Amino acid sequence: MNQLCACRSLTGALLLTALCGLFSGPPAHAQDDFRRAVPPPGKALVFVFRVDREPLAAQVPVIVNRELIGELANGTFVAATVSPGPTQLRIGQRLVSALSFVATANESYFVRVEAIAGQTLVRTVATPVSEPEGRRSLAQSRFVGVAPAVAIPPVVTPPVVAAPVAAPPVVTPPVAAPTVVAPVVVTPPVVVPAPPAEPPAMQPTPAREVSAPTEPGRDWDFALIAKAGAFKMANDNQVVAGLQTTYDTTSSSVYGVEAEWRHEVGFAVGGEVFSYKNDLVTTGAIPNAQQEVLAFMVNGKYYFRAASWFYPFVGAGIGVARATYSGGLKGDATGLAYQGLAGMEFRFKPVGLYLQYKYLSSKTGDVGKEVNVGGSGILAGVSIIF
Repeated sequence: MNQLCACRSLTGALLLTALCGLFSGPPAHAQDDFRRAVPPPGKALVFVFRVDREPLAAQVPVIVNRELIGELANGTFVAATVSPGPTQLRIGQRLVSALSFVATANESYFVRVEAIAGQTLVRTVATPVSEPEGRRSLAQSRFVGVAPAVAIPPVVTPPVVAAPVAAPPVVTPPVAAPTVVAPVVVTPPVVVPAPPAEPPAMQPTPAREVSAPTEPGRDWDFALIAKAGAFKMANDNQVVAGLQTTYDTTSSSVYGVEAEWRHEVGFAVGGEVFSYKNDLVTTGAIPNAQQEVLAFMVNGKYYFRAASWFYPFVGAGIGVARATYSGGLKGDATGLAYQGLAGMEFRFKPVGLYLQYKYLSSKTGDVGKEVNVGGSGILAGVSIIF
């Protein structure tokens, strides 16, 4: 009887091990099959993987033709089978990246997703890549897509159920001890089919037909910049109103206000009002006077994302400058103005610190009587991002 009990204990342990192996989920090498998957005949396969330059904890949902196929963390990927024809991807939640292309039968497509910290929400940038680059990224990623119905193969169930059937003959004989040894020989085959065979059709759930694109997220931010600093005119001796004039080239009351729209990829466009004053002394009988310049500019910039908080930039602008004279001289004059810009911004959302170098070129007045009111300077200020 002790031998019979020992045999039953061994049989139960083997059966429990087999069941645990079955219901613990797909084996690790199942993910390798998804990395090497090829499209079914007449279909196309789309892989979407996420690689962040600065890893973020947020999950990014991936929708292919209105079908949610999974949510991406950094270093993961999903896959979907689609029919040939127009295919649309929608990546993200409120700040959405949309990508459309025409899928060809028996082709695989790879899309890299990068999550970027936006002003208040996580943004994403989706970029199609080549198959070699996509395969390399998949090899370093973990599959998190919607697993197909065959992820837990049912084919291993019959061998497990067959094990208890062999047990009754052990109990049936009344006392015959030699017959008890037979189950010990029969039960080991139960362990053999435990590793489930991976079916070749392990493909992500097919997506439904193409639908119209949904409303995209916000790609632009509005920023308001207030700045002040030092500015110096380029020319100190000029003829103003027919009189030889000497300028104090160091300007006073130097300030500016900018409003611009910034795209998430780095481009920005906006308007600026810039003002400064200079004293001048004429050589005639006219007493000292003052010149005030007010420039209205339209600017374009590009911000380089060196870090999530540090953005160097370059830019240029064009507009109109108006010089107004007071004191010993009265009057005003206008002329075309253009400028070059360079600087940096430290962003701490929604407020930033702004540093800028400005070169302004402008001549006001009639042809042949122009006054060069341009110069250069360094300005510092504060930006507020809405």
